[in-house]
Amino acid sequence: MRCSIVIRTYNEASHIGRLLEGVFQQTIHELEVILVDSGSTDNTLAIAAEHPVKIVQIQPDEFTFGRSLNAGISQATADLVVIASGHVYPVYPDWLEHLLAPFAVPEVALTYGKQRGNHTSKFAERQVFSRWYPEDSINRQNHPFCNNANAAIRRRLWELHPYDEGLSGLEDIAWAKWALDQGHTISYVAEAEVVHVHDESPQGVYNRYRREAMAFKRIFPQERFTLLDFTKLVATNIFNDLWKSAREGSIWQHFSSIIWFRWMQFWGTYQGYSQSGPLTWELRKTFYYPQGTISAGGSAKRDIEPIDYYNQP
Repeated sequence: MRCSIVIRTYNEASHIGRLLEGVFQQTIHELEVILVDSGSTDNTLAIAAEHPVKIVQIQPDEFTFGRSLNAGISQATADLVVIASGHVYPVYPDWLEHLLAPFAVPEVALTYGKQRGNHTSKFAERQVFSRWYPEDSINRQNHPFCNNANAAIRRRLWELHPYDEGLSGLEDIAWAKWALDQGHTISYVAEAEVVHVHDESPQGVYNRYRREAMAFKRIFPQERFTLLDFTKLVATNIFNDLWKSAREGSIWQHFSSIIWFRWMQFWGTYQGYSQSGPLTWELRKTFYYPQGTISAGGSAKRDIEPIDYYNQP
């Protein structure tokens, strides 16, 4: 199976080498890698140039998530296009194999894989990953949630409907909604696992969720997120996170980051919305609600050794 991989980068020198190392250790070898950079000022491009990748550059003032993807996919030559953030890396050497397997079904337009944090990830963010990316795969997903940090699409469908370059985020969900509306299928693949490294300040978390809420509102103009929603979700998610961290014996280690992360997450969401209609229940559950009272641990064990990023010859 042949695929193209499009990676979006901006100052990813701390991460891009590990991602590319993982890409070129995959069980699928017939691939091309296209790196779309939006003005990096660190060593991102120098590190990338050590690998067989094609580099596409766009100006920082031209950047949107959709525009960078359209620029990269336009250079792709394979029909199956994998999309990855510059600060993720695959856990297993069969990441691509699993991510692309559902495309054997002609109706599948998009797949996306599991994401987990690492040891530096905030406790609350690890709970978000666990909520959004469960341990069991979903062959036919009935709502458009997905994430382009770890996803794949059919290029021929992208040619019919490129990514929306005017959105402030969630271009992936907008495209998935279009695909579902056209009668296509989305698959979630739990075995296609990556580590997603976020190292954000409180302001960074606020900005991310505000931006995504603004995009969500544009995609689903009937939705709303009220001050009551904000209050309920801050309270329930903080309580759930503290309860889980207490069970793990780490509540004091994570106490302050749980408080500020959840506050910024939902305050940013509230600020990003205008008030006009009920929130879709399926998407509301996917985006915002804690996953019961079961602590989000590591990933399920698999019968394959993970990629060793620390002891390469």
